[in-house]
Amino acid sequence: MAGILIIAHAPLATALRECIAHIYGGCPARIGALDVLPDSDPAEVVAQANAEIERLREENGALVLTDMFGATPSNIAARLATVPEVRVLAGVNLPMLVRAVCYRATPLDTLVEKALAGASKGVQTIGPTMPAAADAACGCPPAPCAEAVAAATDRTANQAVSTAVSPATSAARGPGDTGGVAAGVLRPAGTT
Repeated sequence: MAGILIIAHAPLATALRECIAHIYGGCPARIGALDVLPDSDPAEVVAQANAEIERLREENGALVLTDMFGATPSNIAARLATVPEVRVLAGVNLPMLVRAVCYRATPLDTLVEKALAGASKGVQTIGPTMPAAADAACGCPPAPCAEAVAAATDRTANQAVSTAVSPATSAARGPGDTGGVAAGVLRPAGTT
């Protein structure tokens, strides 16, 4: 399995590793975090990063994830890109990290592809959106992709399930009664 090293502005690297520990019920082996403080000496941090890569690297290498391209943590991470069997990705987010952990046993180049896909697919709009703009040529809205159609189908099914109420409950509630919760407000699972 590939080792994973997160290099980011403090305290992001440690926070992301703690999120993984929360998700998995404990931190999986060979996941390191290196928080870069504002007053850190870049040469010292590069030395620490090299030591961490040697500690974490496995038979299929290591993946380094950093936060913002061009910033000090990313510049430090870039120094590791020349190490054999090490790949570096900037723009780390939690979906990228989760995907990387899930695919650690794959070849390093496949792991990179999966992590990048997790990062981009993890960025979504939540809530009401603007209606699709009409195509200027014919006035028709653009055809949605297959993923959008599947997501819309899932939303419709979930709405149907969540609005299905037994007749007794419906009679007990008056019209427009939302059970004490404002319409559109999400409630934690298991609460009424």
